[in-house]
Amino acid sequence: MSPTTPQTYANHTRYSAGYHFVTMPLVATYLIWSIYRALTLRDVESHFDLVGAFALFGVYAFARLFPLKAQDRVIRLEERLRLTRVLPADLVARLEEITPRQLVALRFAPDAELEELVREILAGRLTGHKEIKQRITQWRPDHFRV
Repeated sequence: MSPTTPQTYANHTRYSAGYHFVTMPLVATYLIWSIYRALTLRDVESHFDLVGAFALFGVYAFARLFPLKAQDRVIRLEERLRLTRVLPADLVARLEEITPRQLVALRFAPDAELEELVREILAGRLTGHKEIKQRITQWRPDHFRV
């Protein structure tokens, strides 16, 4: 998605063609093939190949998970700073009650919608990150997502 396309709940997810549509199928195919060979051949070489396939799958998974985790930490910090600036004091005092996933979801909400959304979250009427994103009416784009 280009930065000029308006971002919405329907199109906010981000895919990298080389990572998601080329590398992932290749790694999955190699892992499945290695499992098949280890089960049918039952020799040392095929079992060693299987260990390598699991290691490759681990590298593939963690190469995506680690940057996402670091990015979520930065988003949480940014959102805490923004919420402290925008929300009334009674809500700022309760920011610790908002989960990390809820904070990450709130990054798409404009300042004008934050107070209502945070009140709903703290009241327990909005719990899931998807639910929060779907309630946002004026989407605030995030084009820097990994």
